[in-house]
Amino acid sequence: MAAAPAAAPTQSPASSSSASRAGIFSRGTSRPSVRSVAASAPGWRRRREPYPAVSVAAGSAQSAPGAVAVDTKVDTLLDSVKWDSKGLAVAIAQNVDTGAILMQGFANKEALAKTISTRKATFFSRSRSSLWTKGETSMNFINVHDIFLDCDRHSIIYLGLPDGPTCHTGAETCYYTSVYDALQSSKPNEGMQVVTTLYSLEDTISRRKEEKVTEGGGKPSWTKKLLLDNQLLCSKIREEAGELIQTLLENEDQSRAASEMADLLYHAMMLLRVKDIKMEEVLEVLRKRFSQSGIEEKARRNKS
Repeated sequence: MAAAPAAAPTQSPASSSSASRAGIFSRGTSRPSVRSVAASAPGWRRRREPYPAVSVAAGSAQSAPGAVAVDTKVDTLLDSVKWDSKGLAVAIAQNVDTGAILMQGFANKEALAKTISTRKATFFSRSRSSLWTKGETSMNFINVHDIFLDCDRHSIIYLGLPDGPTCHTGAETCYYTSVYDALQSSKPNEGMQVVTTLYSLEDTISRRKEEKVTEGGGKPSWTKKLLLDNQLLCSKIREEAGELIQTLLENEDQSRAASEMADLLYHAMMLLRVKDIKMEEVLEVLRKRFSQSGIEEKARRNKS
């Protein structure tokens, strides 16, 4: 049976997975921009009610005494952050579903307090010496689902869902310039993202689907062949699902189970591509289910 697609360009000599034959390894790949989503995306496993409204007095990076009236727990948390000499900390916005890094700015106490209260990613503008909420002009807000502090409390992550492109250039993320491509004199590609193995695979499957098959052009790739034959693709998904099940029933080792799961995921992602469904949509569905019982969710699904 085929081995799993690797997460890096190096593989075991014995590895010969279907995903490997597809050539999935890439550092940064182009994907279509995320579709616009509702500003109040529901469902999150750690979802809490917003803290009381925050009164913000902007004008300087340092917090003025009495400038912010907040819940005492929030106030204690704000004091625990190790703000720099100007009262700032790095604030990074990350897509809750894709994991993509969207942008980086700076936050002070008021910006973080406002983000906690409004659940809209808010930063401190060093050039204007004032607070700014991402999207206040473009309406492309970043709707915050959770906020994380690093182990030393030097930096902040706003984990959220963007309403549209984050970068002022119109790109989905501000991070589309590869250093290695730049060193090779390649021009930045605004469609490029810092992608995970999962999205690299999705991009490769999409590119295989767009490949033209011409007479005398040689045999199509295995991925292309499956994308052109629904019956063959469905039979492979059934086969891979059965082999994954067998790893449990026959008590096979963990590496075997991981390999079979990788093969099943690879073939299932091809089915999604045929149906024109992005993994992002699947991950969004999963996120919305975190806050509800599986039994209740299934019952609602059967009624709809």
